[in-house]
Amino acid sequence: MAQQVAVRAAGPGDVAAIVALVESAYRGDSSRAGWTTEADLLDGRRTDHEAVAAHVAAPDSVILLTERDGDLLACCHLERHDDHAYFGMFAVRPERQGGGLGKAVLAEAERYARDEWGVPQLHMTVITVRAELIAWYERRGYVRTGQTSPFPYGDERFGLPRRADLEFELLVKKL
Repeated sequence: MAQQVAVRAAGPGDVAAIVALVESAYRGDSSRAGWTTEADLLDGRRTDHEAVAAHVAAPDSVILLTERDGDLLACCHLERHDDHAYFGMFAVRPERQGGGLGKAVLAEAERYARDEWGVPQLHMTVITVRAELIAWYERRGYVRTGQTSPFPYGDERFGLPRRADLEFELLVKKL
């Protein structure tokens, strides 16, 4: 990967750092330093210790960490299914966004899903009003399916919506 970084699978001791990174990339004022913020769409938490710990411990699941000199720069979660892997919890430190690190992390996640798990596709869901983010994924070969699912209004584990029109769209890429 670019920028002389190391990639490794997360362990139980990484959970707190992952939660802090994900929160800093998506929620609150710190997230506004990057372009992936959801601060205008959602308040509350993006994830929590229990959810991240469950991903770390689950079979057919890996959180990939990108570090430089032991400093956590980015992460993503992959979950293996029979015919695809699901990609989520993708976070890059806000001050590191826009420099190509995210592109490299996504490419590594695709490589991992294809080469380590042998799955032919990567799936993800993106909030449909995030047009700039969807366009970024499209430039990397992801295709909008038009298949939407409702935002889990009322479930604070996913945040506190600031709008009534949130939904997810499935994006897919053949690996």
